[in-house]
Amino acid sequence: MAEVVIGPSDGFDDEPQVSEYQRRRKPKASFRTRAEYLDHELVIMNPRRWKLNLPGRDFSFEWEDFVPAIAGTIGITVMFSAVMSAYARAFGLDQAFVIENVRLELLVSAFLFVILTSGFFNPRANLAGNHGPMIPLIGVIAASGGHPLALGIMIAVFGLLLSISRGGSRLVNLSSSGVSGGLLIYLGAMGVVSQLGQFKQWALDQGVGAVFFVVLIVTTVVYAWLAKIGKRWLSIPLCSALALVISILLGASFEFTTAPGMPSLDPFYWWGENTGWKLGLPNVGHFIAVTPFAILAVAMWSPDFLGHRVFQELNYPKEAKNVLMDVDDTMTSCSFRQAVASVIGGGNVTSSWGTYMIPTAIAKRPIPAGAIITGVLCILLALSGYPMDITVWKPVMCIALLVGVFMPLLEAGIQMVKNTLGAETAGICILASAVVNPVFGWSLTMLLDNNGLIGDHKRKARLSFQDRLVIPLSAFLICTLSMAVVGMLPGIPALLK
Repeated sequence: MAEVVIGPSDGFDDEPQVSEYQRRRKPKASFRTRAEYLDHELVIMNPRRWKLNLPGRDFSFEWEDFVPAIAGTIGITVMFSAVMSAYARAFGLDQAFVIENVRLELLVSAFLFVILTSGFFNPRANLAGNHGPMIPLIGVIAASGGHPLALGIMIAVFGLLLSISRGGSRLVNLSSSGVSGGLLIYLGAMGVVSQLGQFKQWALDQGVGAVFFVVLIVTTVVYAWLAKIGKRWLSIPLCSALALVISILLGASFEFTTAPGMPSLDPFYWWGENTGWKLGLPNVGHFIAVTPFAILAVAMWSPDFLGHRVFQELNYPKEAKNVLMDVDDTMTSCSFRQAVASVIGGGNVTSSWGTYMIPTAIAKRPIPAGAIITGVLCILLALSGYPMDITVWKPVMCIALLVGVFMPLLEAGIQMVKNTLGAETAGICILASAVVNPVFGWSLTMLLDNNGLIGDHKRKARLSFQDRLVIPLSAFLICTLSMAVVGMLPGIPALLK
């Protein structure tokens, strides 16, 4: 796979009269197809890194930007709701708390780290979203004596250390196409199975079993048709809308319950003894308890970011290197977003925003324009309230995740396995991931692959000793030890009681 460009120059004077992007733009009419025009836009862009980027001068808005914006808004609301619901169950909080905390997270992330950061000041940084693989661990974190604020601060600290050292991009570059393909196949397949199971169980519990079958048949046909005509980036909004309409027509019960409103932005309310989380401020013990989970969360960032960047590499022209997401800058953005949102009162665990990046890459669009639209939609959603009921309704949520995240992950992984050696590496990655989890599978397979024990046996000759052994072995040991501490290794009791 292509090497990550760590620190591109912005290519601009401080105050240019006409930017390079403006000079190289061509009218849409001068291209034979829309796809050629979008490819050209990607090639000529050269975003400023941590400097002001402006619409018209450094990037443009196209109607394709609305699709990933809608998809990302639906996806992030679903994921935020899942995190807060898990916390609510663990700490005995009600649904009103869940809604208000989701609103808080939407507002903070949308304005500071979607619109300002990824939209205007660093379009190479993907949006800071949600860390889905950590959701099943929320209950374990609470049972281990963890505190949401302590967890957020520790994730931010470890994330900044990794981004400042440029460790994230280094790990991504050391993951071969076989490792990456196996990781994506596993994540995609497991996600598909999980969403189908959840949707089917919901339909049976609601007494509308036919909804599951009919919605999935229609979704499959529409998804295949969109792929055939090259419009797969429409899959989330179109398939989600069809799921909503079909489910209601077949008798599924739905009602709006969330009224418009504004969440509290007072940290003292959220971290009070009797208000918000009702936990008070964390103490030293809380920070000690969450440290293994924080290390694990940041260790998961590299494979997570790798999966998102791969979609750009598969869908963008090879010359469009200046618009590929910068792994280290994205880690920096995620770290600051984690710290700020946690201090204000949020409970989300942050990572790269997959439900935005995947459809953005498929639609052949760069990050900034869609990021600005996504931020605006998130703010409107948080304030209006009622649309949140739609995005978290099970048929809409499951279909959005299926067609917008897990099926594209599965397909991208299959595309990356190009030969027998790559298939061997991918198979080992899938096996190791199934035995423990994707982080273990990724780190173990990277270590084996870079030392010629599996896959391309000539690969180790092209790597330095540090890239071949030191970094992969360190990543494997850190990930494995972190999982052992919190009890994630099968058959081995948690080291931290």
